[in-house]
Amino acid sequence: MDPIRIAVVGVGKIARDQHLPAIAGNPAFSLAATVSPHDPGPKGVPHLASLDELIESGPAVDAVALCTPPQVRYELATMALKRGIHVFLEKPPGATLSEVVALRDRAGKVGVTLFAAWHSRFAAGVAPARAWLSERRIEKVSIVWREDVRVWHPGQAWIWEPGGLGVFDPGINALSILTHIMPRAVFLKSAVLSIPENRAAPIAADLSLCDTGGANIHMDLDWRQTGPQSWDIIVETDAGTLKLSSGGAVLSLPSGTEHNEDLEYPGLYARFANLIRGGRSDVDIDPLRLVADAFLRGRRESVAAFHD
Repeated sequence: MDPIRIAVVGVGKIARDQHLPAIAGNPAFSLAATVSPHDPGPKGVPHLASLDELIESGPAVDAVALCTPPQVRYELATMALKRGIHVFLEKPPGATLSEVVALRDRAGKVGVTLFAAWHSRFAAGVAPARAWLSERRIEKVSIVWREDVRVWHPGQAWIWEPGGLGVFDPGINALSILTHIMPRAVFLKSAVLSIPENRAAPIAADLSLCDTGGANIHMDLDWRQTGPQSWDIIVETDAGTLKLSSGGAVLSLPSGTEHNEDLEYPGLYARFANLIRGGRSDVDIDPLRLVADAFLRGRRESVAAFHD
């Protein structure tokens, strides 16, 4: 079977750190091109300034991985789907729920694969955590997702603009895990969004959620963390406490702790290849819907200006 010819659109930190190595390590794919108006891409790979140029005159591709800011992703995905090109959407899958639903519907009509890729769901501890919780009664959940924005998102002005999500850009990773491992549906009750006086998106957020069984869920998001970073989910159950730490890579159960290799992006590309070969799509909007609910229902408070 011939490899899937894929182009990476948007050559920034996440593309270089994760997408390009994952593609290189998966024989189901061959990197046909990269696309960016700014970064020239890796040496030896055809490079174009725009997706229009790739489609019209570049090397033939079967799929694209969209690693651009979410605000421009709808137009790019639509362009690819019209040409019958399979689309991988880096998280968050779009700037609004409506455009992601529109893309999902379009992909279904033209028979092309669309994959909303929640990479944190492929962290090593997530699948066993989901299996363990499926047989437990959830009593309480605590999420602490605190990191230093200057370390992880240096100079990324788009992330502070409408549609860039602010602290929910990393926070949505925690929500993608939460909605995947919880046996019952989760919804928002209230939120407080802390927005720097010189920015349009929050630098911190405090969320109160619950599941349909009544279990209380508290989420603490903050981009002002210095020193050790915190990416932890603690679930108290009738059979003891489960903890996912290091963004889901480390799972602690009453029976012990498991540390496993980080295979998030290799897992994503294995999933994408299987979806393409099977003629299917995977577009879960639950994590983005919770973020939208936070912006819809959250109380906004102004905090000190933020400067990179």
